Amino acid sequence: MENVQEVEVVATEVAQEQAPQQEQQPRRYNRDGRSDRKGGRRNNRDRDAREDDGLIKKLVAVNRVTKVVKGGRTMRFSALCVVGDGKGMVGIGMAKAAEVPQAIEKANLRAKKAMVKIALVDTTIPHEAIGKFGRGKVLLMPAQPGTGVIAGGPVRNVLEAVGIKDIRTKSYGSNNPINCVKATFDGLTNLRTREHIAELRGKNADEI
Repeated sequence: MENVQEVEVVATEVAQEQAPQQEQQPRRYNRDGRSDRKGGRRNNRDRDAREDDGLIKKLVAVNRVTKVVKGGRTMRFSALCVVGDGKGMVGIGMAKAAEVPQAIEKANLRAKKAMVKIALVDTTIPHEAIGKFGRGKVLLMPAQPGTGVIAGGPVRNVLEAVGIKDIRTKSYGSNNPINCVKATFDGLTNLRTREHIAELRGKNADEI
């Protein structure tokens, strides 16, 4: 029994001597300055700050696309997104990918590259316009301040991304979200301000 107690005491002393040595071991770092330690929570604040570019991003529709190939069927996802700055710039983009987040990310990038400037007057549009795409038509009508955005889901997403606060709309024909969004975009790109029309005619804005 005495021998067993002596062995336990020796083992305890050895463990106590090794503990400080293990704590003093330096932590290894990668080339980018990150530790090799696995696990733990990640700090998402930096990632969110990088992704926040001040743009309004709206997901309009996500569809599952099936492609029949020799080996069977392949499932992919199609995403339609609208990106705007809320100050008159807007763009739409569509993309496909194997996963929904990837499709949304690709659609947002394409929408950013396709952003165009929309003619606005204060919080509404300068005049009435009709946008067409396929069998879908969208009627855009200016409204008084305080009216709000009177529009359906897909059309509302585009108008809010542009930054329009007061407008009345009516959708005809197809109610497909893709057709509605593209018809709305077509109507917005056809808008012209009085100053722009005067410049095209070579006159002053007061002469029109």
